[in-house]
Amino acid sequence: MANLTRLRSITPVLHLSVTTDRLALAIVFLLAVVTSQVVQAQSFNVLHSFTGGNDGGNPSAGVVYRSGSFYGTTWAGGPQNHGVIYQLKSDGSGWTLNAFYSLDGSDGQIPSAPVVFGPDGALYSTTEFGSGHGNIFKLTPMDCGMERCLWLESVLYTFQGGTGDGSKPIGLIFDRAGNLYGTTSSGGAYGNGTVYKLSCVGDGCGSRDSDCQYADNFAPLCSVWTEGLLHSFDPSTGDGFVPYRSVLLFDNAGNLYGTTYFGGQYNAGTVFELTPSESGWTESVIYSFAGSADGRYPYSGLIIDQSGNLYGTTTDGGSGGGGTVFKLSPSDGGWTYSVLYSLTGSIGDSCGPAWALTMDAVGNLYDTTGCDGAYGFGNVFKLTKTGGSWRYTSLYDFTGGNDGSIPISGVTFDASGNLYGTTYYGGIHNAGVVWEIMPEERVFRPERTHWPVVCLARDCSQGGMDLDQGIDLAHHDRNK
Repeated sequence: MANLTRLRSITPVLHLSVTTDRLALAIVFLLAVVTSQVVQAQSFNVLHSFTGGNDGGNPSAGVVYRSGSFYGTTWAGGPQNHGVIYQLKSDGSGWTLNAFYSLDGSDGQIPSAPVVFGPDGALYSTTEFGSGHGNIFKLTPMDCGMERCLWLESVLYTFQGGTGDGSKPIGLIFDRAGNLYGTTSSGGAYGNGTVYKLSCVGDGCGSRDSDCQYADNFAPLCSVWTEGLLHSFDPSTGDGFVPYRSVLLFDNAGNLYGTTYFGGQYNAGTVFELTPSESGWTESVIYSFAGSADGRYPYSGLIIDQSGNLYGTTTDGGSGGGGTVFKLSPSDGGWTYSVLYSLTGSIGDSCGPAWALTMDAVGNLYDTTGCDGAYGFGNVFKLTKTGGSWRYTSLYDFTGGNDGSIPISGVTFDASGNLYGTTYYGGIHNAGVVWEIMPEERVFRPERTHWPVVCLARDCSQGGMDLDQGIDLAHHDRNK
């Protein structure tokens, strides 16, 4: 467990305290761009340096882009030091950070996953700890004025940590019916993690009939949720275990995919598939890492292309020692594994990518490493397919100073093709930063690699929300 302990050792110290206020007034921090430099024909900027105070600190997850703003979470900071949910928005000359909700402990602690925009316009995410063994929560904007909103927080589900539900949830994904899916890194029948479903059962949700209630003609309403287990990981059967930071992924047939950090035939991690049927869900391991040239310890989820190929990363191993970027292609009823690129590093450090890849519209791949790069503080990289191989480019190497260190967030695009992410440490106060890279040549929108692109209306032509980027599909030029 040494590698997992190393990666998780950055969890902030918990301070147990409770407040009762559920409507959070926005705490606004105004910060101009503090760093600007040209690196490898890229312009790198720090947009916000977290103080570790009321604005939050130590972001583990990346940012989500919607309508010109970025939304994210921090593990620490806030009045109770249990983490915050924030918005970052440009005013043309600088960036305003609005920490619009602070967790108080009773509603959760350590929001280590990114937020997800629901079909109702609310924000959804998870906390690893809290009043129980982690929560799924929702933030609904209300009383919006010219400058900011009040946000109403509600806990949709609190994990009990036993055999029936799991413990320490990280990350969510919606299906087309508005239900939520995720993983827990521990708990369940064997204590090694679970895959669960949170079903929407109230106010007509989860239905496609004419009685289903819609807001703004496309978003179903929901107030009642129920949790159910789809799978408990059992390593005694060759199954994987500990699906940490493995946000699930759907394919077009409705199958779910994810990774586990440990387990499989060689105890170096797995890629798994969950297939639905009328009798329930069936889990199968579609790849067991051998821990050698193929890499080991996948610490993040997967993406999928339009042909159904899966892409992912490992944090360690490979011919370069620093982890791998891999591809799984469907073939004759099975899967063919191939290493696209082996990252350089020291075996055993687990410094490779700790969040899922991002693919742009022409098939280039992007991600971050936690502690590789020229200075050992992580970097942002790009893989470009050239013929039958992939060319590696480091877009930025973090120095560990005011520019940040340990970027374990992955990469997000805005509508103009700029790249954004976070670092866990570094910055002016060593509490992490939000960064921007403006490439010389921009690809204007990412590939849709996180199916489903949720169309919760009767058909997509009536509207629907791209949960990756918050684009209104009914009014967006798909050819951009």
